[in-house]
Amino acid sequence: MHPILTELIERYPILAPISDEIEGAFERLIACYENDGVVYICGNGGSAADAEHIVGELMKAFTVKRPLAESFDDPYLNDNLEAGLRAFSLVSQTCLATAFANDVAPDLVFAQQVAGYGRSGDLLWALSTSGNSKNVIHALKVARAKQMDTLGMTGKSGGKMNDLCSVCLRMPESETYKIQELHLPVYHALCRMLESHFFPTND
Repeated sequence: MHPILTELIERYPILAPISDEIEGAFERLIACYENDGVVYICGNGGSAADAEHIVGELMKAFTVKRPLAESFDDPYLNDNLEAGLRAFSLVSQTCLATAFANDVAPDLVFAQQVAGYGRSGDLLWALSTSGNSKNVIHALKVARAKQMDTLGMTGKSGGKMNDLCSVCLRMPESETYKIQELHLPVYHALCRMLESHFFPTND
C-alpha cells in the first residue's frame, strides 16, 4: 500500500474497506497523466466546491516543490511558476454553463463540456454524494462513449454511478455532510500521492 494511503487509513479507519479502490483510482489517474491526458472534474453544491479544490491541488504545488520542465527569459517566471498536473473544473465555466442551461438543457451542462473538451485518454472525476445527480450521470455517459476513463466519488450506495465509473469510491456513510467530510481527506490523499509520483523529492 502507498505510504500516503497507509497514513490516510490510520487517520480515518472508517476508510479501510475502500483502500483497494482508492489505490485503483490512483493508478488510473497516473495512467491518464502518463498518457498526456487531462483530468476533468464536476459536481454540484459542496461537490462543486470540491471540484474546484481538487484542481487547485493538482495545478500547483501542494506539499512539495514542483520545478518546471522548461525555462523562460524572465527570471521572475522561472523563480515562481510551478509545474502543474493538468486538471479542469467543469463547474467554473459560468458563461458557457448558463448559456447552455438557458438555451438547451440544464442537466446537460457538464455533458456538453465533456463532449467538447474530452478526448480518449482523458479522465472524468465525478462527485455526487447520492451517486444519482442527473447532470453528473449524463457527463459520465458521454465520457464513456468518448473512451475516457471515469472516477466517481459518492456515498455508501453508489447510486447510478456504480455502473458508469471505472472506479467508484463509495464513502461508508449515507448522510450528505458525512460523505462530504470523507471526500476531502480522500482526494487530498490522491493529490498527494500523484504529486509524490510525478515530483519525487530527495529528502
